[in-house]
Amino acid sequence: MWPSRSSRDPEEAPRHATYPSRRLFAATLLVASVLAPMTAAPATAAHAVTVQRHGEDDCPPGGLGPELTARLDKAIEDVREQAGIPGVAVGLWMPGRGSYVHATGVADRSTGEPMTTDGFVRIGSETKTFTVTALLKLVDDHRIGLDDPIARYVHGVPNGHRITLRHLAEMRSGLFPYTSDPDFVHDLLSDPQRSFTPEESLAYGFKHKNTFKPGTKFEYSNSNLVLLGLVVEKVTGRPLPEFLRNRVLRPAHLRHTLLPTGPEFPEPHPRGYTNQTLSGAVADSTDWNPSWAWAAGAMISDLSDLRHWAKTLATGELLSPETQAQRLRTLPTGFPGLGYGLGIFDANGWIGHNGSIPGYETVTVYLPERDATLVIMINTDITSQGQEPSTLLAHAITSIVTPDHVYAAAIQPR
Repeated sequence: MWPSRSSRDPEEAPRHATYPSRRLFAATLLVASVLAPMTAAPATAAHAVTVQRHGEDDCPPGGLGPELTARLDKAIEDVREQAGIPGVAVGLWMPGRGSYVHATGVADRSTGEPMTTDGFVRIGSETKTFTVTALLKLVDDHRIGLDDPIARYVHGVPNGHRITLRHLAEMRSGLFPYTSDPDFVHDLLSDPQRSFTPEESLAYGFKHKNTFKPGTKFEYSNSNLVLLGLVVEKVTGRPLPEFLRNRVLRPAHLRHTLLPTGPEFPEPHPRGYTNQTLSGAVADSTDWNPSWAWAAGAMISDLSDLRHWAKTLATGELLSPETQAQRLRTLPTGFPGLGYGLGIFDANGWIGHNGSIPGYETVTVYLPERDATLVIMINTDITSQGQEPSTLLAHAITSIVTPDHVYAAAIQPR
């Protein structure tokens, strides 16, 4: 676990320039314990704005009852204020009990525009769930095998003849994470608008020795997912965004989800704030180019789509039962309560993934035991006392609604 670090004010002293390498999709797991007192960031005006999309009325907002709704309102606002989160959008759907769809805080610090529940956000490493689903579609098509070596599809991968597609999807390849390379961090943060090709991103990691033998341990590495994106393109002969659109997004009826090719960002969207800068000052990262994250973390979505994706992902609606069973076969990560499968985790019963990219964080999870879905979207990735703010929110919410299944651990996927 990285050293604790609270929210930074823009006028604080600069950090050492290489420190952000520990956070950009870092290979770290954070465990959220009981919410401890935190130093609050400068206060922002709080708003509560709920926007219900057409056709989303099977669990109407507020259906959890006034007492439970009030407890959730307070818990979310407490975390938002204590962790210095500008804006929060939350959706919680529990068939048989009701739903809770709520936004609080601001989407834009400069104008005070309130956060709403109908905005697009960058979803960071939740992208991995889509990329691995695309890969598994090819498994079901009998075009690839999970135990194929990556060297069969991509040349130049260190130890590529022994690293399989399964190792990559399970985060057990031993490949050095390119986002942990100091030169990569410097190059990205020196020019956040720069466009990276997948090969350029991977080259930063490939210059390092592998960290362990394939399959022997868990280590979160974005190099794994960029390689899987290249596999999809190699096998299909189609660009990854096109294959995702045709074989994953459309079949799942997701109309507000995309893998951008550059910094494009559909409206409306909240502004995103990060302190992953060379100086350590807080910056508006809304329009930074996410191409460096590509198949590992560049996608965009909204609350409505993520709600439906949570259940589709966890129940395997797009895959054969045999392939879904392999996906859900989680292995130990070394962190209590958290197992990792094929591009998916199980956090005390909640199945899904979280995401973080400079300026934004998300959590999209599904609890099969209760047929419950939780989606969280926020417009900052600045940690609070060393913890992901999205994890703090998920912990607080599940402590109230599913105390026997508290979301207590999450991957810090920058």
